[in-house]
Amino acid sequence: MSKLAGVLKTLGDAAAAASVPLGVPPGFIPPLPGHSNIHPQPSPQPMGQPPSTSGAILNTAPKSTKTTHKRVLDMSLPGPDHGNPDHAHMLANKWMNATKLAEMVKTQGLVYKKGKFSAIEEEQLRAAIEAFKVGRGLTNDQLQDIIFQKNEKGKDNAFWSEITSALALRPIIAVYHHVRRAFHPKKQQGKWMPEEDAVLKQAVADLGQQWEKVSEIVGRMSSDCRDRYRNHIANREVRVTGVWTKEEEEELTAIVTEMTIQQGKDFDNDVFWGKVSDRMGNRRGRQQCRIKWTDSLSKTVKNEGQKPRWSAQDAYILVHKVDSMNVRDDTEIDWKTLPDSDWNLWSAHSLQRRWLTMKRGIKGYEDMTHQEIMDILRVKKAHLPPASAARKRKVTSAASIDESADPEPGDAGPSGTQEGVSDGQDRDADGSTDDSDA
Repeated sequence: MSKLAGVLKTLGDAAAAASVPLGVPPGFIPPLPGHSNIHPQPSPQPMGQPPSTSGAILNTAPKSTKTTHKRVLDMSLPGPDHGNPDHAHMLANKWMNATKLAEMVKTQGLVYKKGKFSAIEEEQLRAAIEAFKVGRGLTNDQLQDIIFQKNEKGKDNAFWSEITSALALRPIIAVYHHVRRAFHPKKQQGKWMPEEDAVLKQAVADLGQQWEKVSEIVGRMSSDCRDRYRNHIANREVRVTGVWTKEEEEELTAIVTEMTIQQGKDFDNDVFWGKVSDRMGNRRGRQQCRIKWTDSLSKTVKNEGQKPRWSAQDAYILVHKVDSMNVRDDTEIDWKTLPDSDWNLWSAHSLQRRWLTMKRGIKGYEDMTHQEIMDILRVKKAHLPPASAARKRKVTSAASIDESADPEPGDAGPSGTQEGVSDGQDRDADGSTDDSDA
């Protein structure tokens, strides 16, 4: 943050502090006008109550347990170019599935975005939907009817085209699926209960993987039912959890290598994790295999069997790579694009976590824009660390790995969910997810 911004923030804090009234005991009620200042004692509480929280005792707000933070978005900054006007019109008006989009990329050079929607895109969508609602005098119920039109052929194309046009390079079908998930009345219903798992299992046994019909029986979103079944219900009787054995790591490495490198593919992005899980006898699920590979084994294989360590030089490279992307918010970053031929040990998820760690190291980052955070990190990482600070290691590109090599396994830690920054989606080789948008 600039010096001026720092001074203004200090003055604002001082002003706010000066206007804060003295605290009063929890539960104190001031007397009404004309009444005595002696306030009657409250009725005694029943015995055996849980203790009050420290926040209630100290009259402070509880600490947040969320892994994300309140984002400060500068919507005045120019966004990405919409590109070719004909392509932009096509993306906002023509309903194309993933296969058709891929064909258009090859034949017409179409450029489009896929993957998680950024915080700025979410805000743009909210504004576009609200503008459509107000402009046509719709009630909330009428808007819901448009979004959740049961007859696919009865979709309101004017609505979907208008809100898609508010975003750069997003296909209309991606916006359609994303908005229907975001506004779904059954969204975020919390932890799955054993009774729900039983109903889900029986529904799939009766209906197969017809997720919309399964959703009606279970009472959860179709995508939630699908992900829950694939990742936690299917093959549960043979599923293993916890620490990976050396033999499991070697088996996973051999399978991924055979499916990618030996076929001229990229073992960071061209992996179908459902097939990998099948090859492992479903003892490990698709999520387990993906996380174990991307967060542990991949970088060890690239470094010829030696587990690499994050260095000051890596931090310097990461900050300057992010700076060079000139994004408005870090949710706009496609982390898979950061590695290059000379710096490719770290998975997209690892880089995203490292970035979050550096950002959280800045006091008051929750109230800063991405540009303000970037200003601070740019100063902190202004100079390349001396050569002695950078660990020497041999970096091998995926394309040049010797298939016959038998690398030593790396971290044999427990399999778990991705920490903090994951988008929660189970990605496959084409970049699609269990919640695929396109």
